[in-house]
Amino acid sequence: MAFLSQAQAAPAWFLSLAFLGTLYAAAFSFRLLAHLALCLRRPKDLRRRYGAWAVVTGPTSGIGRSVALELASRGLNLVLVDLNAANLKEIAHTVRSRHAVQTKTVVFDLSLVSTAQGDEAMRRLREAVAGLDVGVLVNNAGVAKPGAVYLHEADVEACVRMMRVNLWALTEVTAAVLPGMLERRRGAVVNMGSASSEAIPSFPLHTMYAATKRYVSNKRTGIR
Repeated sequence: MAFLSQAQAAPAWFLSLAFLGTLYAAAFSFRLLAHLALCLRRPKDLRRRYGAWAVVTGPTSGIGRSVALELASRGLNLVLVDLNAANLKEIAHTVRSRHAVQTKTVVFDLSLVSTAQGDEAMRRLREAVAGLDVGVLVNNAGVAKPGAVYLHEADVEACVRMMRVNLWALTEVTAAVLPGMLERRRGAVVNMGSASSEAIPSFPLHTMYAATKRYVSNKRTGIR
């Protein structure tokens, strides 16, 4: 009876917040369970399901390196795209020494997209994937600089570089690889997002970066 009396005495705003909190917790729990179910599923034969080759941008360190090594362990040959030739040579050697797969490398500074140098690099990428059974594209390359600064304090060139890599390069690389997938009627495109555009409603002092990653999270590529 005491509990009932307290519930009846609770103000409407409190009950509204409690209801919204319950809905948020339920939605979060559903997404968490969905991710857990995905992790617990038996690994798929990616080569058979999608194709023999994968393209990975930014594969020389961090998440991109881990993704490249994982895909190679699953039997996929790799087209590795990065701006540093020495780092590309190292990751390609590491992949081949650990797994019985082939590799191709394309030196491409993605911040030069939509420039003469970027057009030449894009031509080399198209040549590298021409005729290959590319079934997976991982758009991993990304730039987070400038960091936490006000707009009037930011380096404009750095902001433009970030937008070129996070927005334009992702779009152009996808456009270069997608026609082959459509022709073969199979393939998967993985775009690396960020919690800055998913977990929190805003990201103070990182608004441009969060905006570029919101573009990534909203970008859907359908292959029918």
